[in-house]
This record gives sequence, structure tokens and C-alpha cells, in this order.
Amino acid sequence: MEHPVPAIEVNDLQFSYPDGRQALRGVDLTVARGEKVALVGPNGAGKSTLLLHLNGLLRGEGIVRILGRDLGKNNGRFLKEVRALVGLVFQDADDQLFSPTVYEDVAFGPIYMGLSSQEVESRVKNALAQVRLSNYEQRMPHHLSSGEKKRAALATVLSMEPEILALDEPSADLDPRSRRELIVLLGHLKQTLVVATHDMHMVKETFSRMVIMDEGQVVADGPTEVLLGQQFLLEAHGLELP
Repeated sequence: MEHPVPAIEVNDLQFSYPDGRQALRGVDLTVARGEKVALVGPNGAGKSTLLLHLNGLLRGEGIVRILGRDLGKNNGRFLKEVRALVGLVFQDADDQLFSPTVYEDVAFGPIYMGLSSQEVESRVKNALAQVRLSNYEQRMPHHLSSGEKKRAALATVLSMEPEILALDEPSADLDPRSRRELIVLLGHLKQTLVVATHDMHMVKETFSRMVIMDEGQVVADGPTEVLLGQQFLLEAHGLELP
């Protein structure tokens, strides 16, 4: 019986920044297709650095496979393909929104993929509908609210129809209503989802699996409900009960 290929396989991943700071120290992580996983831990734990490895923006020592495609440091063969498979949404939406209109930002990826104008238009429409920003096509991104910017940034990757979404602190700086809208949206997404966050309430509501990172390592990995019941573990790694 064949085992299904995981969405994400990370084995013994190590990475140091040019200043010598070691951000990842032998990280192991396997994520099944369709799974929703929260990465939690204190600042500097390595969560964002790990996300940047999932579509090859950073390349460390160790194994990173996306849907069976090897993204090892010396293997760039699958890089373009993997970047279409993994939609990465940065913490600061302004890093992702750079065009005069929302339409142009959301269309950028599909145009780069060489799709027809009809297909580009269809993908933009569908992506904006998913994030509840229909009729925002001609809005200027820098005039949007923080919540709208977050959703527009998500639409820029949804338009490429990735199989995996990697989100960095998606609920940061959102007001309660925008945060609630985001939680509902994440709950409805069909893609494999890996989210780095400090929002433990969102983790409890949305993610069945939680991975705790600290000092560049995975220190706990299991069902969210189980790990949230271990107060000593959470406190030891700078996390608060929701």
C-alpha cells in the first residue's frame, strides 16, 4: 500500500543568518495534505525563518520537500514550481501590495504564470470573492484598512491557486472585527495551512495541530487541545493560555 506524499517534509533543517545567528537548529516537521498547523513560540523562535524555507526564499542545510519536490540548498530544479505551490503571506501586508490598484496586485502572480487575460480575470475575481473583497478591484491598496490589506495580501497568493498556504502572523494589528473575519476565512480555506502566530485564541479555534518552537527547534508537536492543557509547557516557552 502506497503512502500519500506529505504536503511538507522538513528534516534536520539548519539555517544561520549572515551575522552568524543560528535561527534553525535541526527542525523536523511533516504536514499532511489538507492539514491546518499553527507554529507558535516566542519571538526569535525561528517560526518566520521556517516559513521562508517552504518556498525557497531561504535555503538552509537539511531536507525540505514540498509535495515530494526537493528544495535542498543545492537543488534549485523545482524552485519555480514550488513557489507556485506554496503561497507565502508576509506579516506586513505592505510588503506584498505594491501596485496602484488591488486588481493589479492580485493579477500579478497569474500574469507572471503566463495565463491568458481571461483566466487572469477569472482568478482575480475568485480570489477577491474568497477574501470578501469583491468590487475592490480599482481600490488603491494603501487606502485600505489593516484588515482589508491583510485579506488583499492573501488574495494575491490565492489567485495563483497554491496547494499550500504559509502565513506569518496574519492576525497581528487587526481590530476585533477584522480578526474575527480572518478566523472565519482561515477556517473555510481548503489548502494545507501553516501559520506562524502569537494569537493563541485563533490557534484554539482554527488549528487542530500545534507545533511549539523555541530557539530554532521544535520542542512540542501534537493536538492543539492536548498541548493547550499543559500550562507548564506553554509558560516555559513564553505562551499564554487562550
